[in-house]
Amino acid sequence: MNLEMVKNILYIIYAIICVAIVIITLVQKSENVAGASQAITGSSSNSNFYDKNKGRTGEGLLKRWTIILGVVFAILTIVLSILTIA
Repeated sequence: MNLEMVKNILYIIYAIICVAIVIITLVQKSENVAGASQAITGSSSNSNFYDKNKGRTGEGLLKRWTIILGVVFAILTIVLSILTIA
């Protein structure tokens, strides 16, 4: 397998990951502003069962996949830029 074929396969995977990130991001619910300010200030009111187990819900799963796909996207970006220069 030559270098051009590897680059083309990586470009296809890259495009699929880009589309998946966009779709997963659009499906997620937006968080309220108070939640964002609490994350910055460090205050927390996670006293109910739902907030403590949010990672096990569908919402938590979407966030986890967003992070995973974002990391893969960043790694593929670096790999493809190195292969393009070579």
